[in-house]
Amino acid sequence: MVTVETDMLRKMTGAMSSNPLSGVIGVLAIILIAASFLSENFLNSYNLIIIARTLAFIGLITIGQSMLMILGELDLSLGAIGGFCGVIGGILMVQLGLDPWLSFALCLVVGALFGLINGLLVTLLRLPSLVLTIGMAGVYGGLNLVLTKGVAITGIPSEIGFMGSGTWLGMPVPFWVMLVFLALACFITLKTPFGRYMYAVGSNLPAARMLGIRTDRVRVGVFAFAGFLAALAGMLMVARLGSAQPSIGDSWVLGPIAAAVIGGVPTTGGTGTPLGAIFGAAIIGVISNIIVLLGVSPYWQAMVTGAIVVIAIAFDSISRRYFKQN
Repeated sequence: MVTVETDMLRKMTGAMSSNPLSGVIGVLAIILIAASFLSENFLNSYNLIIIARTLAFIGLITIGQSMLMILGELDLSLGAIGGFCGVIGGILMVQLGLDPWLSFALCLVVGALFGLINGLLVTLLRLPSLVLTIGMAGVYGGLNLVLTKGVAITGIPSEIGFMGSGTWLGMPVPFWVMLVFLALACFITLKTPFGRYMYAVGSNLPAARMLGIRTDRVRVGVFAFAGFLAALAGMLMVARLGSAQPSIGDSWVLGPIAAAVIGGVPTTGGTGTPLGAIFGAAIIGVISNIIVLLGVSPYWQAMVTGAIVVIAIAFDSISRRYFKQN
C-alpha cells in the first residue's frame, strides 16, 4: 500500500514538474477559495479591481524579471529604473512643458536605454548581474533623489490620467496593458528563435556560444526589454497618482523574483515562462490583499513577501534535487 501511494505521489508530482503551470494555478485557486471564506469583501467587484490594478504594476516588472531569470540573470535595479523614469517623465511634462504623450514615450525609451546599459555592463565586464544591478540600483536611485530632493513632482497633466486610473470593459487600463505585454513576452519566449536562444543561454551559456548563438546580444536585448517594462510600470504609476513620487518602484524588488520562482522560473535559468511568473505574482497579490482585508498591519506585507521569497527558492531547490535523484 505504501509503495502504491508513493508511486501515485511521484506520478502526481512528476506531472506537476513537467507542467509547472498546473501547480501554480492549483495553488492560486486554493488561495482564492480560502480568501473568499476569510473575508466577505474579497469577491467584491471593487476589491477585485484593486487586485487587478496592483497586479498590473508589479506584473510588468515580473514579466521582465522572469525573462531575465530564464537567461539565468537577475536585475535588482528594475524598481529603481521604474521610479527614475517616472521622475524624468514628471520633469519633462511639468517643468519643461513637453507634450505628455511624447514625454511618456521618451521615458519608455530611456528605460530601455537603462536596461541596455545594465546588459552591456554585465556582458562586457563579465560581472554577475546580481552584484552589478545592486550597484546600478543605487546609481538610478541616487540620481532620482538628486533631481527631486526627495520631493514629489505634482501637476501631472490629466491627459495621461486615463492610462493609470481609467477602466476598459470593467477592468483597469494598466491591467490590459500588462496583458498585452504578457502576450508579447510569451510569444517571444515560446514562438520565436530569439526565445529558443534565451532558453539555450539559460540552460548552458558555454554550450550556447559553441552553437553559434550570439549570447551577449540575447542577454543585452532582454535586459533592454526589462528596462522598457520597468519604465512603463513607472509611467503608469505616475499617471495613476497624478504625481511623480521619488518612492515609486521601492517595493518592486523582491516581489517579482518571488513571483517568478513561485510560477516555475528558477533562479538558475533555462526553464519557465512569463505566464507562470504572472500567476505567481497573482498569488502574492491575493495574499497581500487578504492581509489588508483582515485588518492586519500593512507592515507585515514586507515580511510576508520576504518569507515567500525564501520558501519559494527553498522549495524550488529541494524539488529539483529530489527529481534529479529520482
